[in-house]
Amino acid sequence: MTQPRLPIDDVIPDLLSALGAAGGAVLQAPPGAGKTTRVPLALLGTVTGKIVMLEPRRLAARASAERMAQTLDEPVGQTVGYRIRGEAKTGPGTRIEVVTEGILTRMLQSDPGLEGVGCVIFDEFHERSLNADLGLALTWQARQMLREDLWLLVMSATLDADPVAALLDNAPIVTAEGRAFPVETRWLNRPLPADARLEGATADLVRRAAAETSGGLLVFLPGEGEIRRVTNALQGHLPGDCTIQPLYGALPFKAQQAAILPLNSGRKVVLATAIAETSLTIQDIRVVVDAGRARRARFDPASGMSRLVTERVSRAEAEQRKGRAGRVAPGVCYRLWTRGEEGALPAFAPAEIEAADLAPLALELALWGAAPDDLAFLTPPPEGALAEARALLAQLGALSGERITDHGRALAALPLHPRLAHMLLTAGAQAAPLAALLSERDPLRGAGCAVSSRLNALQRPPPDADRATLSRIRTEAARLAKSARKGTMSAPLEAGELAALAYPDRVGLRRKGDDPRYLLSGGKGAAMDPADALAGQRLIVATGLDGNPREARIRLAAPLTESALHALFPDQIAWRNTCQWDRRAGRVKARRQQVFGALVLKDDLWSDAPPEDMARAMLDGVRQLGLSWSPAARRLAARVELVRAGGSDMPDMSDAGLMAGLEEWLPGHLGGVTTAAAWKGFDMTPALRAMLDWPQSQTLDRLAPANYQTPLGHKAPIDYGGETPSIELRLQEMFGVTAHPTVGANRQPLRITLLSPARRPIQTTMDLPGFWSGSYADVRKDMRAQYPKHPWPEDPTRAAPTLRAKPRP
Repeated sequence: MTQPRLPIDDVIPDLLSALGAAGGAVLQAPPGAGKTTRVPLALLGTVTGKIVMLEPRRLAARASAERMAQTLDEPVGQTVGYRIRGEAKTGPGTRIEVVTEGILTRMLQSDPGLEGVGCVIFDEFHERSLNADLGLALTWQARQMLREDLWLLVMSATLDADPVAALLDNAPIVTAEGRAFPVETRWLNRPLPADARLEGATADLVRRAAAETSGGLLVFLPGEGEIRRVTNALQGHLPGDCTIQPLYGALPFKAQQAAILPLNSGRKVVLATAIAETSLTIQDIRVVVDAGRARRARFDPASGMSRLVTERVSRAEAEQRKGRAGRVAPGVCYRLWTRGEEGALPAFAPAEIEAADLAPLALELALWGAAPDDLAFLTPPPEGALAEARALLAQLGALSGERITDHGRALAALPLHPRLAHMLLTAGAQAAPLAALLSERDPLRGAGCAVSSRLNALQRPPPDADRATLSRIRTEAARLAKSARKGTMSAPLEAGELAALAYPDRVGLRRKGDDPRYLLSGGKGAAMDPADALAGQRLIVATGLDGNPREARIRLAAPLTESALHALFPDQIAWRNTCQWDRRAGRVKARRQQVFGALVLKDDLWSDAPPEDMARAMLDGVRQLGLSWSPAARRLAARVELVRAGGSDMPDMSDAGLMAGLEEWLPGHLGGVTTAAAWKGFDMTPALRAMLDWPQSQTLDRLAPANYQTPLGHKAPIDYGGETPSIELRLQEMFGVTAHPTVGANRQPLRITLLSPARRPIQTTMDLPGFWSGSYADVRKDMRAQYPKHPWPEDPTRAAPTLRAKPRP
C-alpha cells in the first residue's frame, strides 16, 4: 500500500544512524509528523528481535497497532500486535508489539534482560506518566547492566528533550519538522467572569466555532462529567449537519472508534478528554476548541488519599491540543482564555510521579531490588510520599524492613493496586468482584455510598446504571477470579470485611453528634451525607473519598461490625492506658482504651493510674493554664533571675524558661494536682527551691537574700518583683546605719521606703547616707510635731536604732 509522505520520513535515516551509533536516541516530532506509526515500521529491517513500543493510553495502543497493520496490509496480531490490560492480539510472528506502560514493567520484572527484544520505544513520553518514568528507569538500568545491545528510543512532541538525553548518557537528539498546515489561534477578547460555568462558556465557544468555520470540531474538556453537560447544552443549538460524539477512556472501544473515524456525511463534533491530545489522528478535524482545563490526580501522603483536581493546562498541553487542528489541513484553534492570560500558564504539566500514590512504585522498586537513587529517574519520587507508600506496604505485609516479602512478590504479580491485590490474595476469588469494582469508575453515580448496591448491580442492574461500566467490571472480575489463589481466609466475608483488608487505614468510627462524621483509623476525618443509608453505621470502611485533606467526603463505603474488625486484625487491636489533660473539662482524665490505629473502640475509667502518669498529663494543663504564681514563688524567682543576670550559674526561672522545662522541675511536686482549680491554689515555691543545689542556694542567699536584717535584728522582706529590689521599714530602725544596703554581685542599692511610726511612707531613697545629711532635717522638723513621743535626733548616724517611743519623764 502506497503511503503519503510524512515529515517523519525525512529524519528516519538520521534516527537509524543515531540508534546504530549510540544505541539510544531522543526523537522530537510535533503532532502529525507520523512518528507513532512510521518509526516502528522503519526499524523492522534494522532491529534484531522484537520492537516493543509503549503507549500511555489503551485507545492509542490499539489504534496505532491497527494503523501499522493496515499499512502492512495485514490484520492485527501478525507482524504488528498489541497487549493491554485484559486484552492481547499477538502471534508467533509478531515483531512490533504495542503495549501500555504497565505491561513493560511486568516484562522487565519477569525477565530483566528482555530476551528477544531488540528495541524499546517510549512514545508520547511528554505525558510523564508514573509507569513511563519507571519503565524508562528500569529499561535503562537493564541496558547498562545486562543488554548493551538493546536500543532505547524516547519519542515526544512537546518534551524538553535535553534533560532526557542527558539522563541517557547524552543520547543524540533527532528533530523532525511538522506538517506545513498552519493553525490560526483565536483567543477570547476578555477574561471569563469569575462566576462563569466552564460548561456553559465552552458550549458558547463551540457554537461560535461551528458558525465561523467548516470541518470537524475537536473540543477538549477535563472529564466525562463536563462532556455530558456540554453535550446537553449543545443539543439543538448546532447546525443540523453536526453530530456530537464523546471520547473518553471509559467509553467502549467501538464508541471510541466511532469518534475517531470519519463520518459519511456532515460535521463531527468530538467532545474529548486529554485522551485525544496525543497519538491519535481524529479524521476530518479542522477546528479545536480548548476549554483550557486538565484533570489530574493529586495524592496527599499525610492522609493516604488521592483526589482529582481540575487545573489550568500547561502551555505545552495547549500547543499539543492546538496541533490537532492541523493534522490533515489548515485549521483554527479557539481558546477559552485571553491572549494575556496565556503567559500565566505553566510551561509543562507536572510529572505524575510528583503527585501520585506511590505505593505501586514502591512495590515495584522493592521487587526490582533498587532504591530510587540507584535508578535514572527524570524526576525523583518525593521522599515523603515514598515513605508513606512503604509504610502502607509494610502494613499489608508486602515489605519487611526494606525487603520485599513473598506476599509482596505475589501482590506485584497482579495487575491491581497493592491494596486490592492484598485483598484478593487474602480472601481469594470472593474478593474479585469488589477488586474489579474499585478499579473502575462508579457505575451508579448518585446512588448513595453503599458498596453493596454496586455489587448487587453486577447481577441486577438498575435502570439508571452505567451498563458499559458494569460489563467491564464483570469481565475483569471473572479474569481476577481465575488468577486468584484460594486465599488465606476461606470463610465467606461481607463487603465491609473485604474492604477492610484493602483499606485498613480507612476503617471509620462515627464521632459523637448528630452529623455522620467519622474518624478514620489512619487518623484523618471523613463525612457522609446525613441522608445516606449508611449514615447511622457506627463502623464503616471508606473505599471512596474525595481526598479533601481537612475532612474528606465519603463517596463509597461498606458497613463493618466490631466483631469482624477483631477477627480481621487481632494483632493490631490493643489496650492502652492513657492519662490526658482534657482542655474543656479542665482536668486530667485517666482512661483504659481499646484502640485500632487512631480509633478508640472502648473507653473505660483507669482508676489506679500511677501518680507519675497523672503528673505528666497535668503538664499539658499547666501549658494551657499558665504558671501558678504565689507571692513567695514570685519573690524567689525574682531573686534567682537577679543573681543569674549577674553571671552566676542559676536555673532559668523566667516564665518562658520554666514553661520550656516543665518536665524537669515540676512533675515530682504535683501529687494530687489534677484539676484547674487545684493548680490555681498550688504554691510553686517548694518546686522552685528544689531546682537549686546547695551551692546555688548559698550563692542566692548571699547575693540576693530574702530579707534585710536591720540593726535591731528585725528581718524586713526584700521585694524583688519591681525594677529595683526594695524594702519597707520604720525610719527609727535605721538610725546608726551609715552604708546603704545592697544586693547582687554588682552591689545594687535597695530602694528603701522609710515609714513613720504609724507605718506611713515618709521618704523613699537609694542613698541613705545622702538622706541623713540632706533632707532628713526637713523630715525631722515635720515628724517631731506629728510624733513628739518618738525620737528624732539631730544626728541620726550616731543615734541608736529603736522601735520604742521616748520614755516618760
